[in-house]
Amino acid sequence: MLTRRVIDDGDLLAALPVPDDALAWVRQGEGLIGWGVAARVEPTGPGRFAEADRWWREFTAGLAVSDEVGLPGTGPVAFVSLAFADRPGRSVVVVPRTVIGRQGDTTWVTEITHRDDRARFTSLPQPGTETGTVLPVRRPSVVRYAEGQLPVTGYREAVRKAVARMRAGELDKVVLAHDLVAATEEPIDARFLLRNLALRYPSCWTFAVDGLIGATPELLLRRSGPVVSSRVLAGTSWPRAGVDTDQVAAGLLASPKDRHEHTYAVQSLADSLRPFCSDLSVPEEPYVLRLPNVLHLASDVTGHVAGDASLLQLAEAVHPTAAVGGTPTPDAVRLISELEGMDRGRYAGPVGWVDANGDGELGIALRCAEVAGTSARLFAGCGIVADSDPDTEVHEAAAKLLPIRDALEG
Repeated sequence: MLTRRVIDDGDLLAALPVPDDALAWVRQGEGLIGWGVAARVEPTGPGRFAEADRWWREFTAGLAVSDEVGLPGTGPVAFVSLAFADRPGRSVVVVPRTVIGRQGDTTWVTEITHRDDRARFTSLPQPGTETGTVLPVRRPSVVRYAEGQLPVTGYREAVRKAVARMRAGELDKVVLAHDLVAATEEPIDARFLLRNLALRYPSCWTFAVDGLIGATPELLLRRSGPVVSSRVLAGTSWPRAGVDTDQVAAGLLASPKDRHEHTYAVQSLADSLRPFCSDLSVPEEPYVLRLPNVLHLASDVTGHVAGDASLLQLAEAVHPTAAVGGTPTPDAVRLISELEGMDRGRYAGPVGWVDANGDGELGIALRCAEVAGTSARLFAGCGIVADSDPDTEVHEAAAKLLPIRDALEG
């Protein structure tokens, strides 16, 4: 395996040569893309985090690595997408044959090669060059939508039942989701979705792993040496005709319901992470993160890892947070299974990348779709508390579906 610097400042996502096997984790022009499959594993069940971590350690231990760059994301890298629930719980870890990365002004290429192979890339691949052909990006000509496993009417009823259960004192918060199915006439090109998402939501992490494509505003965990950080989002509003965005933001900050929901999410993350840290900084007040389609209450949590826990081990400890599960978490996860009645798959699970040092970045797979051929299954969810209104939650979920719908429709 060889990592070498290249001279290029072109668009990372534009360098993806083919729609198949597209892998990405990009934000504001920086991050990683990859393609080709050198190795993969599909861990399942409650032990999926530990299985993925063990497999990755064993895989990297057998590699001969030449890393001429020495930055986070250089050397051996795997793209990761883990299931939300323990069962059925199909997850995936993919090691690409080629990775292109960028941090600041530095761009690099990592290739898994045989001993006698020469490195191919001196710059990012472009159409018609010796480095390989980039196939034209396909745009869907027609997009049709149909109800998913849990349609809007079923979602509204699930929210109503959840509110009743919380008012009866069974739990404090639950995060419920529903799905929507899109169909196209030709196979969906992952690169079309990725470019549209990155263009419209540059502050989000645009990702693609094994057909799961989206742009998440929520960073579950970043580990860089001893430093660990997280961006927690919970509490949402959205722009409305005739209402100034500053007013919407002020209303969100002043909302007891949204502040209550946010507090649960931050405490959940901090309580799970604290046993692994020598110190942990938790903000007393949230700020408002403004996106084109929604506004979120946000808090950035940072700390220092006391031992040698890898990113995947830390992720196992904190997933699911109250931001995507609920409070108390075991009760909320059981209620999700009961009321949703659908398999979330890898929606709301950790997604991102890890390196051989146990560092990397994992977001929460939100604002996303599972893409396979000519179909895409879209997801959106909302945090439900005792004073939630079912109709309001339906509108919020619709707003959260806009990023991936707009990306599909171009």
